[in-house]
Amino acid sequence: MDIFWERLVWLSDDAPSGPATDAETQEEDDGRAWYVVHCYSGSENKVKRNLEQRVESMGMKDKIFEVIVPTEEEIEIKDGKRRVVERRIFPGYVLVNMIMDEDSWYVVRNTPGVTGFVGMGNKPTPLRPEEVAQILKRMESETPRIKVTFEPGQRVRIIDGPFRDFTGKVADIDMERAKVRVLVNFFGRETPVELDFLQVEKT
Repeated sequence: MDIFWERLVWLSDDAPSGPATDAETQEEDDGRAWYVVHCYSGSENKVKRNLEQRVESMGMKDKIFEVIVPTEEEIEIKDGKRRVVERRIFPGYVLVNMIMDEDSWYVVRNTPGVTGFVGMGNKPTPLRPEEVAQILKRMESETPRIKVTFEPGQRVRIIDGPFRDFTGKVADIDMERAKVRVLVNFFGRETPVELDFLQVEKT
């Protein structure tokens, strides 16, 4: 299985629930579809610009309609500090909405930075409408994902609140509530303490 499809399976398991809208799933009658293009990781935005310039200069607007780099906002919590960063959902991949034929394939495939289409063998495989809908929902979500640098079983230090300077072991993480339960040693006994993500850091 290509790494893109592995990430897409993860995305579908993790995607917000709710029906897709007609605008997200509607297929055009002219044969257009979304295809996945592989490129060098870190060059996604450059490939997007290069491809858009080629579409313009080569008169391919009637066959190549849109190029997107799927991203989402993520709250990164590190050393007790919170910052919002934009994260690529599929590093090393760009999505192209196009009508696939020999000419459009050539334009995309020969764009600087593109290493190929994702598909079975040499045949590009279009995304299913529901897969496109999941990606668009992820991009349009108003609630940023939260990224933490610790995981269950790791030792952390409490840096804020009444238990400041205590250390303990992470018991579990509640992503929805942005809470972490830490087992802190009181008088030889481990006691669970619920804390905000901002109140702890890895030791």
